[in-house]
Amino acid sequence: MPTIHPTALVDSKAELADDVVVGPFCTIEADVTIDAGTKLGPQVRVDNGARVGKNCAIHQGAVVATPPQDLKYANEKTEFILGDNCTVREYCTLNRATTHSFKTIVGSDCLLMAYVHVAHDCRVGDKVIIANSTQLGGHVIVGEQAIIGGLTAVHQFSHIGMHSMTGGAVKVTKDIPPYVLAGTSAGLFEGLNSIGLRRRGFPRETIDLLDQTYRAIYRSGMNVSQAVAWIKENLEVIPEVQNVLDFIADSDRGIIKLARR
Repeated sequence: MPTIHPTALVDSKAELADDVVVGPFCTIEADVTIDAGTKLGPQVRVDNGARVGKNCAIHQGAVVATPPQDLKYANEKTEFILGDNCTVREYCTLNRATTHSFKTIVGSDCLLMAYVHVAHDCRVGDKVIIANSTQLGGHVIVGEQAIIGGLTAVHQFSHIGMHSMTGGAVKVTKDIPPYVLAGTSAGLFEGLNSIGLRRRGFPRETIDLLDQTYRAIYRSGMNVSQAVAWIKENLEVIPEVQNVLDFIADSDRGIIKLARR
């Protein structure tokens, strides 16, 4: 049986695995599933539509699967999905989706630090770290193993590429491509995330090709379309380079600009 503090309010229809721990003054609504090994700290609220994975730690005051902050939402049945082995720190606000996609998703092995907001219809990949007080607008997509610095505001529908790193207090209004560093208050291209890639075991040859790819895009004097054509013609299009090209092709908001020194 789950371990439920006597002050917690847990709907009898909620599905909790046998070793789930529910702390003091929590509220869990009916249409909720929480998988094995997950622990809820005090005053956590888990609303209808929550699907919480295994071995998660959800800290004091966090709210999970609360209704989207969208005036068009009319209490339709939608979901918020949290993967396995995630840590959700104090007072995060994680909203379920609208009928645009029906699912807000945070992947496995993620760390959401205190006061992070994940809005409706977001997609956050595995092993993502989002630092304190970062706000993701609706429909934001964050690729796997991205790191987003604290106090960052991410405009709705923006995309943040895999293995990228965004500095603190950045305003993200354009798409941040994979494998890069984005900094300054305007969220501009600072260079390749070389240190992060080396730490994650990317081969030197791959890092060099990515460096050449981004030199063509940002430092060659070509526009983005010309740079893409040059890359396809002159570089070995390994999977990581193809990820960059696919990201650019799929970008509706356009990619971030070069930081000028």
